[in-house]
Amino acid sequence: MNKLCQLLNLESDDILFTQITSSFKEKGILLWDYFVNWEKVHKNIKPIEKELNLLNVLIGKEDVETEVYNLIKEYPQVVKAFPFLIAFRDTKVSMLSDVTEFLYKDYDFKHRVITDEDCEDLTTFFMHSGLGDLVKDKRVKNLVDYVTGVEVGLDSNGRKNRGGTMMENIVETFVKSASDELGYEYMTQANAKKIKAHWNIDIQVDKSSRNLDFAINKNGKLYFIECNFYGGGGSKLKSTATEYVKMNEYWNAQNITFIWVTDGAGWKSTLKPLREYFDKADYLLNLEMLKLNLLSLILKN
Repeated sequence: MNKLCQLLNLESDDILFTQITSSFKEKGILLWDYFVNWEKVHKNIKPIEKELNLLNVLIGKEDVETEVYNLIKEYPQVVKAFPFLIAFRDTKVSMLSDVTEFLYKDYDFKHRVITDEDCEDLTTFFMHSGLGDLVKDKRVKNLVDYVTGVEVGLDSNGRKNRGGTMMENIVETFVKSASDELGYEYMTQANAKKIKAHWNIDIQVDKSSRNLDFAINKNGKLYFIECNFYGGGGSKLKSTATEYVKMNEYWNAQNITFIWVTDGAGWKSTLKPLREYFDKADYLLNLEMLKLNLLSLILKN
């Protein structure tokens, strides 16, 4: 019989598996920081905020090209902000200056001693990239605010990665609560090197890059936790379940308890590989079971 089933005094494994699969979250698990990483946005703007304010003097100017040249000449540091105005991350770029001959022109946005030729080139870049019309026509009122919007847009590309860590963030709440309650230490992204350094415990790993989402140290007894959330189905779920069957055996052979926390409506159509893991491993949990404090129950026993 499944160990968790015994801890819960259930009559059969089928009852426990049904409880697990019937309480998967149908909706997503988004947290507020999913939408925008505001700390990152402000951090990106801070180093160029003064330069953006200097560039604000260009807004509404009739002869923008001359104004840009003079501004670069007097305050060459403003060129640092050019890439941010066009959502570009590199400090150098090579542009085709003649398409038929494939001739290139290099533009360097690093703060340095600026020659008159540099001023001309960088002014050309400012005008041809569309920034000249942007400020001349007063399409923006403040370039700091404008770049804040640009950075928010760029940061939206990171939502996929943040979505992938939402499950870890939620599970860590319960891992920390259980560890604090019982007086145990835990670590995130645990590997053999960190475990040896922090807890002086040697473990064998199947590959050097192996990281565990969480490791809990119960007075020298280790508990490893992996977690994931699947809002949709697919072959990934089956391969994960198969991998975790092997992982459970591998850690158990070293007297390490393995706990898999998974959730999401994706499992609804992929129950067979999940059941195979459940039948061969000791601990399969979902978010609802964490809420019921079952992690503490497992650690106590």
